[in-house]
Amino acid sequence: MNIFISTFEAVAMLLLIGVSGFWLLSRKMVPENFFSLLSPLALEIALPSLVFVNIITNFDPLSKPDWWKLPLWWLFFIAVAFIITVIGMIVSNKNSRREFGLALFYQNGIFFPLAIITGVYGVNSEYTVDLFFFIMFYATFFFNTYFFFFRKDKVRIKWRKIFHPVFIMTVLAIIIKLIGVETYIPSFIVSALRMIGNMTIPLLMLILGGNMLVDFRKMGKICISEILKFILFKNIIMPIIILLIILKIRPSFNIALILMLEASVPPVTAVPIVTEREGGNRALVNQFMIVSFLFSLVSIPFMLFLFSKLY
Repeated sequence: MNIFISTFEAVAMLLLIGVSGFWLLSRKMVPENFFSLLSPLALEIALPSLVFVNIITNFDPLSKPDWWKLPLWWLFFIAVAFIITVIGMIVSNKNSRREFGLALFYQNGIFFPLAIITGVYGVNSEYTVDLFFFIMFYATFFFNTYFFFFRKDKVRIKWRKIFHPVFIMTVLAIIIKLIGVETYIPSFIVSALRMIGNMTIPLLMLILGGNMLVDFRKMGKICISEILKFILFKNIIMPIIILLIILKIRPSFNIALILMLEASVPPVTAVPIVTEREGGNRALVNQFMIVSFLFSLVSIPFMLFLFSKLY
């Protein structure tokens, strides 16, 4: 039962930080646009620093020669998630099909898995680096494909999103480790980047909590039937299907763990923003997000407990 408790504590910690952001904004201790101003600090400075330091300090190319296969496993996961998403969209209400599919397909691929890995396996776990390799193309994929759920445009390549600071720092750190020059990086630079990187999860969860309050105020009519369908697919069906596949093909433990985490987490936090940008129903997506996040407090620990017993 230890894995259940450890995972529960990691998820509860995330939600508690999010509640703090919710509370700060509800008490009007910070202006409503405060968390929007924090987003660039979290996503373009703190997160890239976190990725760089973890790869520099914890990645050993000699002991992990198959590291390059992790992005290929991400492609496999995306393919499975796409099939589940199509099925989910078919059973969802016609008027909410686009929002349902968008929130179901794009998972919170970094922050929840990272918090759980560090909470269960420690801050210096090798699985942290595996997670960054697995997810290294996710931001590029998300920002260049999400609009297909709303309109059949030609591909709108966003070069700034392709060469996002997270991707740049990931590639830079890999190159440095492969050529073996990491010892030439002054220790004070690594220490400074580590301190900056440690702000990532608290900042992002504060931002999430603040944004949830803004979205909560604009939630509109509660669509109970669609929410229940969404929770069924996002928090239950998807991780169970991934677990069955894992048990069938038996990949290495680190890959199986990351696949399980990616399948179990709630939607990526940017879903409401891009939904509104594309003219979709942000209020409905907010309902999917909030309930999925709350339900994950139980569903993620249960799925990982099940995984630990069967794998």
